Amino acid sequence: MAPPAPGFAPTVAPSAPLSTIETLKRTPSAAPAGALAALEARNISAWFGDRKVLDHVSLLMPAGECTALIGPSGCGKSTFLRILNRMHELIPSASLAGDVLLDGDDLYARERRLTDARRQVGMVFQKPNPFPAMSIYDNVVAGLRLTGKRVSQDQKDALVESCLSKAGLWKEVKDRLRQPGGALSGGQQQRLCIARSLAIQPRVLLMDEPCSALDPTSTRRIEQTIRELVTEVTIVIVTHNMQQAARVSDKCAFFLAEAGTPGVIVEHGATDAMFNAPTDSRTYDYVNGRFG
Repeated sequence: MAPPAPGFAPTVAPSAPLSTIETLKRTPSAAPAGALAALEARNISAWFGDRKVLDHVSLLMPAGECTALIGPSGCGKSTFLRILNRMHELIPSASLAGDVLLDGDDLYARERRLTDARRQVGMVFQKPNPFPAMSIYDNVVAGLRLTGKRVSQDQKDALVESCLSKAGLWKEVKDRLRQPGGALSGGQQQRLCIARSLAIQPRVLLMDEPCSALDPTSTRRIEQTIRELVTEVTIVIVTHNMQQAARVSDKCAFFLAEAGTPGVIVEHGATDAMFNAPTDSRTYDYVNGRFG
């Protein structure tokens, strides 16, 4: 099958709804009704030029849960993540087919604005990327420009405190909010980026290896933040750290690309089952460190 034209996302006939995996028990969310959103990918295929990197990937990422994408390097996890908030289409040679649905609404619908998709599905990158010359305070509220929302100074102050608190950073920086964000440590910068993403109130937060460049103490704090945030925002995280996936996620999807073939999902399900009783031997070998 030839790839579609770069940047074009043709609509394919929807597949049968994916069966919902039994939700792990957790304390009921304190988020307002309707705030949490499920994200679903249906029959996603992706190309860079003529090279196909994903082949008919379908995955349901349940509302109010953390879904971990695991698998060796080069199997398409990060590409899949970028597709979920329309970053893939920014690459000139990139193209894709399939559907991404946020609570049933097509994120790639022609009438949907790109800024709206990015507001609802936020992203935290592997390397912390605060605006270095901006203050900590201004970093947090920078995202408001995306929404065009006008808020009072009191509302901004409350928003900064709320988002920094949710990101586990408020107590550390509350007395130096006007200092540059670039002066923070690596772990603090990553939490600042999380706070910045939360300020625009996304319904889903994507994280691409958010702890890979951090020390163990910072990693532990980010993981704690993820477990606290998931009660009010759906999280999808790419990680190569199997222990981290086991600690923070409710669901896992194992991606694999074998012998030059495009990436596919070998298996997905509840994290406990994926780590302790996978149905595919390749999943067992990967989570137990036999390859990858």
